Order: sequence, then C-alpha cells, then structure tokens
Amino acid sequence: MYARFFKRPLDFFCALAAILCLSPVLAVLTVLGAIKMKGNPFFTQPRPGLNEKIFKLIKFRTMTNEKDANGNLLPDDKRLTAYGKFLRSTSLDELPELFNILKGDMAVIGPRPLLVQYLPYYTETEKHRHDVRPGLSGLAQINGRNFVKWDQRFALDVQYVNNISFLGDLKIILKTIKKALCREDVAPNSESADEEYLDVVRGGGTSK
Repeated sequence: MYARFFKRPLDFFCALAAILCLSPVLAVLTVLGAIKMKGNPFFTQPRPGLNEKIFKLIKFRTMTNEKDANGNLLPDDKRLTAYGKFLRSTSLDELPELFNILKGDMAVIGPRPLLVQYLPYYTETEKHRHDVRPGLSGLAQINGRNFVKWDQRFALDVQYVNNISFLGDLKIILKTIKKALCREDVAPNSESADEEYLDVVRGGGTSK
C-alpha cells in the first residue's frame, strides 16, 4: 500500500520542502561551484531509473575538465579538487538530486542509480533493483556504501525492493543523516565500488 500509493507523493513533498529550506545553501554552492570550477557548477550524467528508463542525474560538479596534450580528460584523482573532496565528504554534491526527485526520476530512498554502461552486467535477480525509482540514499548506502562489494551491494538493493515500508524508509533516512554528519563510508571516487568498475569486474574489460 505504502509503496504503491503513498511513497511517490511523500517523496515529492519531502523534496519540495528540502529545496525550499535549503535554497540558501543551494544558491551559495551554485555560486561557489561556478567560481571553483570556472564555469558550469553542475554535473549531469545519464543513469537508468525505474524500468531502466534513462534520465539525467544532476549533481554539483566536483572535478574539473582538465585534459592532457592529446585532448583526453586527466585521471579522476588529478581532476578532483579540494573543494570537490569537501563536497563529497559532506555529501553536499548530492543536493541537486532533489530536483530529480521532484521530477519523478528518483525517490528519496531506493537503490542508487549507477552507470548506464553497467546494465549488461546485472544478473536477472539484480535487475529487479530497477523495479523501483532509484534513491538519493538506500539500504546499501547505510551498510557500507562504496566499501561494500558489488554482490553484497546489489543483494541489499533487491532486499530493499522486496521489503519497502514507511518505517524502513524512515530508518534509512535517519541513518543516512547520521552518516552524512559524521562523514562515514565516503569513498574518494563515488562511481566505484569493490575497487573496480562493475563492467571491469564482470566483463574483464577496461572502464572508460
């Protein structure tokens, strides 16, 4: 009942309330980001959402667009700025995703939206993580985040999908706030887990 009729309206009103309350913070970070990144303060990237429908995820940019002599982007660790590290360690880079929630691309709680290039590498069971809207935070994020191995991470995602409840979402929200305030389980590269990209781990290739 909750998942079918109440979760989406609650997500919409929670995102709207958060945007209104945090509008001064969003404004300051937008201006600071434009200065620190010398241009567009936002980062957008296609991600699979509900039923694997692709949407554009929006975050505050944490890396520059610096390139080498051949015009290729420098490695992530070379482009990640001190300002970007601060945004990631405090999870402030995730705040623009509130607009994704408002639009209906995402939920407050759900499996995190990962890279489109990972789609061929999920098992049939793991594909069920896309039976619901992806979330700003989720069960995997409060149980180790990027430090959890891929198989365990996806098992937690599917466990969430099969057991959605209001109390469960509330517990995840409270634990997420605690981890954000304490800066727990924050990996330097928020796109990686298990020390490798999923397509590298399961496909044996080279990511990017």
